[in-house]
Amino acid sequence: MKPTHKYDDIINLPRHISQRRSPMSMTDRAAQFSPFAALTGYDAVIEETGRLTDRQIELDEGGKALLDEKLRFLRQNLNRNPRISLRTFRPDERKSGGAYVNVTGCLKAMDPVRGCLILADGAVIAVESIFDIRLETPDLRFPEDDGMINDITSLPEDTYELPQGSIRK
Repeated sequence: MKPTHKYDDIINLPRHISQRRSPMSMTDRAAQFSPFAALTGYDAVIEETGRLTDRQIELDEGGKALLDEKLRFLRQNLNRNPRISLRTFRPDERKSGGAYVNVTGCLKAMDPVRGCLILADGAVIAVESIFDIRLETPDLRFPEDDGMINDITSLPEDTYELPQGSIRK
């Protein structure tokens, strides 16, 4: 007597091929069996949490006065299109704090109503975000220019290229 199994009657039949539907691609078939990602986006959240930001340094009264003098000097020499280098604070879009960036360009205009500087490349820099101003034009010099407003040796020295108009008030 030959041993019988539950599926002996269908085990050797040809596989059914649908006339209505096209066969599934190997990629789609493999995706059915890939591990389930219950925590989609979790890696991005962990990475964002670990990203460091700087806090904005508040200028003391002396620093504010010096910055005000530099802005007054720039206003008086605006017709010379001075090339300036600004150390500005750019707030982070996702978390508290931000980053200090250097922005360099020729000063085109100053808008005291909006409280901003407008560079020749179209970048608009809010005065309240400026930490320091340096003149890059060789024939211009701030009166009694002794360098930076405060000691900012703890700030990174990287210079970032900003898209046009990326800093706005």
